[in-house]
Amino acid sequence: MTREIHGTVADGFEAVREEFAAFVAGERPDYEGQLCAHVHGRRVVDLWTGDGNDADSLHAVFSSTKGAAHLVVALLVQDGTLELDRKVTYYWPEFAAEGKGALTLRELITHRAGLIGLDAGFSTDELSDDRALAERLADQRPFWRPGTAFGYHALVIGALTGEVVRRATGRTIQELFEERVRAPYGLDFHLGLPAALDDRYRPVQPMLPTPEQQALMDAAPTGPHTLASIAFNTHVPGSGSLTDYINSRAVRAKGPASAGGVAAARGIAGMYAAAISELGERPPLLKPDTIAEVGQIHSTGYDLVARGHRSYALGFQATADVWHPFLGAGTFGHSGAGGSQGFADPRSGLAYGYTRRRLAFPGGAAPENDKLALAVHRAALKS
Repeated sequence: MTREIHGTVADGFEAVREEFAAFVAGERPDYEGQLCAHVHGRRVVDLWTGDGNDADSLHAVFSSTKGAAHLVVALLVQDGTLELDRKVTYYWPEFAAEGKGALTLRELITHRAGLIGLDAGFSTDELSDDRALAERLADQRPFWRPGTAFGYHALVIGALTGEVVRRATGRTIQELFEERVRAPYGLDFHLGLPAALDDRYRPVQPMLPTPEQQALMDAAPTGPHTLASIAFNTHVPGSGSLTDYINSRAVRAKGPASAGGVAAARGIAGMYAAAISELGERPPLLKPDTIAEVGQIHSTGYDLVARGHRSYALGFQATADVWHPFLGAGTFGHSGAGGSQGFADPRSGLAYGYTRRRLAFPGGAAPENDKLALAVHRAALKS
């Protein structure tokens, strides 16, 4: 079945369009997705497909939101407002409860706090509210000795770092992202979606695994008291699904900084392009030293929550190690459970953004990103 691919690619990037078309041809008829990329600030790929889906459609990007949140943190570190090696308690004294007093901001941002959730879990309302999450987490005993290991703080890392930001600046991550990143560049990446734009949101469609994929999911070790269940709040009866979470108007409106963002691929790619390149006659948001710092691997090895190898840069995923090994050292970004992906590769000048509407198996960056990002990277190196 041939489905129409909309948009444009620059000269030399024709192979990217072909790769995207080949993937789409093998997908379900209801597939909707967007792909965008910049090289040294120039948009070179801008593609989309799907009935009712266009370049301006907004998709849930789940944990790709963490990239936007930690770009704000990087800017505040660059400004000197935040100091990475200060203790979290310098900014947030209440955080010292239950043996967390020695943890530094650097360790917090790199998933080393052991504060992945609550024994009692969170309510649905709390999961939409970073302030509520932070208040309850301050009193929680960590699940491992802070600083000694790492594990993915899936639903709370944005609330934790966001509380530090709020204490240091009097502003939320969402407010600072809007003022310093989204609005100046006109980006379709929202941490808090205005009601006036809600008609552009394409509600998430649930995953439809094949029988083989379902068998793998059923065979995965689970339990109500595992680190993974606590980190994803699934140990709470009636906690709801990922689709319930982001399709909630309350979550989209508040834009919790761990997983509540809504974006188009243009917005993701534009954000990472602005971080490392001149864009629209504006200088890069991040200076070379900051780019090197945020892209440096800080936590690598066995992730206690993901139960496998992971690597984290400074608030970002170390994308070249976690997902795409062909990318340059120091590449930083973040993927999302729905299949979205975004990153900046400073060595090639590549900024990449991808969204899709239906949840992809098995979670995180959808598998098609492997070939799509490779095709974009190869073309970028020749451009």
